[in-house]
Amino acid sequence: MKGSGKEPSNALLFLTDEQLRKGIEAMFFAYRGFTADPDRILANIAYGRAHHRAVHFIHRSPGTTVNNLLAMLGVTKQSLNRVLRALVADGLVHNKVGKRDKRERHLYLTPEGEALEQQLSDAQRDRMRKAYRTVGPEAVTGFRQVLEAMMDDDMRNRYDALKDLKG
Repeated sequence: MKGSGKEPSNALLFLTDEQLRKGIEAMFFAYRGFTADPDRILANIAYGRAHHRAVHFIHRSPGTTVNNLLAMLGVTKQSLNRVLRALVADGLVHNKVGKRDKRERHLYLTPEGEALEQQLSDAQRDRMRKAYRTVGPEAVTGFRQVLEAMMDDDMRNRYDALKDLKG
């Protein structure tokens, strides 16, 4: 496609180590900003990011099982149980025994849990909305594509499954 002004879609993208380093550093600092607002909200109730992730994914998939949440979050059973015990004790999550398998616990947010999830997500949506407006609509798809391309296959499969959920 020489002379057309367009590179073939399969053309290799050459990035210098310096460009990659800048991208890595930008991601570190962006992540700090992305988590800063929810961290402040969570600190007021003595919760951390693990609680936030659990609340987020229970909201995204009401009725999800503890085992599914374990796989989604990639944490130990002990760690997740500690988080879930706190969320249940504080009235943010309730669980129901499975109808087909009594060993399963299906997780749901309570109205208080939904309110917390809304507050946390609003903070992150506001930050993302502002960033997207700053860089323009063409960057929105590209940014998501870069993030998706960095996912491990297992996480990509879980992410793809979430795309079909409402909310």
